[in-house]
Amino acid sequence: MPHRRPGRAGVHGRSRVTDAGVVLSDGAVADAEAMEALGRRLARLLRAGDLLVLTGPLGAGKTTLTRGIGEGLQVRGQVASPTFVLARTHPSASGVPLVHVDAYRLGGAAELDDLDLDFDGSVVVVEWGAGLLDGVAASWLDVVIERPTGAGGAVPGADVGHAPDASDASDGPDADAPEAGDPDASLDEPRRVTITAHGPRWAGVTLPSS
Repeated sequence: MPHRRPGRAGVHGRSRVTDAGVVLSDGAVADAEAMEALGRRLARLLRAGDLLVLTGPLGAGKTTLTRGIGEGLQVRGQVASPTFVLARTHPSASGVPLVHVDAYRLGGAAELDDLDLDFDGSVVVVEWGAGLLDGVAASWLDVVIERPTGAGGAVPGADVGHAPDASDASDGPDADAPEAGDPDASLDEPRRVTITAHGPRWAGVTLPSS
């Protein structure tokens, strides 16, 4: 599954075809609450057999997004970074579990294969999975999260008037780092999130606007 940087769609909820797939959403996400809300919107589209590959630097908000997906799927148990266990399976009210994988420490695709993940019967979210899942699925979602470089940086189109508060304390500078006790410490700057769909499963599918 080649990972290519997707083009810009510009507006959440509108899709655009590119040579690298269909961009379902591309825009600024202001804070942790908004990132979780995006995850809940994504969850409304998901079913057994769906694969999401999350890419972004340390502290980008990958686990925060996955937490929102878990909420939308009504999973049991806290969705937290599975860095040290590599993969966690969360049963859900619908009967379709969420499998949350952190591939940060994996040496390659063979080690991911050794986890024996249930791709067909689960919704599988893989953090740090770019380049490790070639051939695993005919359809998948690439989710690229970009964070600004430098303190106080802004993402074009972001809700810069939003003031971080206690609800933002879940995705900080070392949020996705293996050493972090809390995988998301403080999402205090806006992120740009691009969701690109690949394969026949996503033909004609659009992301809910709210």
